[in-house]
Amino acid sequence: MTRRYVIHLPVVATDLPAAQRLARVVGRWLLVLPQTDPGETTVSAEDDQNVRHRVFCNLLLPGGRRCLLRADHDGPCSRRLRR
Repeated sequence: MTRRYVIHLPVVATDLPAAQRLARVVGRWLLVLPQTDPGETTVSAEDDQNVRHRVFCNLLLPGGRRCLLRADHDGPCSRRLRR
């Protein structure tokens, strides 16, 4: 079994929705790097890092890829943003 390491990159946002939006933007942008796994992205308050909030739905789709819409989205899962 290959060991995986996680990089924790602190970013400051004014509230939870802003942090989740920023995390989704960064996660989608990082898809250009094969080492990234944006579906597992979470955010937490600086002083309560044990309580994490999922950013992406991350449901497994046909073909083995994962949904990249926001967590708890309405409608069907997708690899692309809805316009």
